Amino acid sequence: MTAGPEHPLLLIDRPSDGVAIVRINRPEVRNALNLALRQALAATFRDLAAEPGLRCIVLTGDDKAFCAGADLSEYVDADPVEILERDMGRLWGAIADCPVPVIAAVSGFALGGGCELAMHADIIVAGRSAKFGQPEVMIGITPGGGATQRLTRAVGKFNAMRLMLTGEIVDAEEARAIGLVSRLVDDDAVMAEALRLAGLIVSAAPIAVRKTKELVLESQNVPLDAGLRSERAAFQLTFATRDKHDRMRAFLDRKKGPRR
Repeated sequence: MTAGPEHPLLLIDRPSDGVAIVRINRPEVRNALNLALRQALAATFRDLAAEPGLRCIVLTGDDKAFCAGADLSEYVDADPVEILERDMGRLWGAIADCPVPVIAAVSGFALGGGCELAMHADIIVAGRSAKFGQPEVMIGITPGGGATQRLTRAVGKFNAMRLMLTGEIVDAEEARAIGLVSRLVDDDAVMAEALRLAGLIVSAAPIAVRKTKELVLESQNVPLDAGLRSERAAFQLTFATRDKHDRMRAFLDRKKGPRR
């Protein structure tokens, strides 16, 4: 299947105000990542990030696969210069740098680049059919989409080493147990749970949400003291927002209850 108006690589839905669903649409190859799909994801995330009213993105695939990894037909004969010229860091960066909260709704396979794609999200909701893994060593390469860094931060050195050195695939239950999955639900509830969480994010104060995401991501890259300084600065900034005044006052008024 080739991309085109009748067969787009991504399907975009707007289920409610402030929420966009981005659905990968290569079912014939279990939503494998080819260069065209990577470029489409990067362009879509840049466009969505620029929408002032967008508050949450739900990234998903289909019932059989979130994303089964890289499309190896584009890798088998590639040389180092070709891989360099694809500029994968820039394409992954469009998702990693998205200021809008991203929820990955995962059913079926999330392997290799697909697992890395899920880890670019801020929250992972998995169905019981979900399978996660980084089997790159079994085909002679290392992870290239951030797994050596993101997976290690998510599940710790020893779980990350086991998954990446053995290529072992784990089910959703184990992924939840080791800290890779935020919520585990029945397969038919994956999107409903993702949208429920998206609704909670949309209902929260937008500047507070954006700064909180920024601070958590920063915590992965800076010493504790530097992260705490950034947190204090963001905390102080929120006191200049109308949201802080209105929401805090409304909370206090509700707590007081009606006057008699």
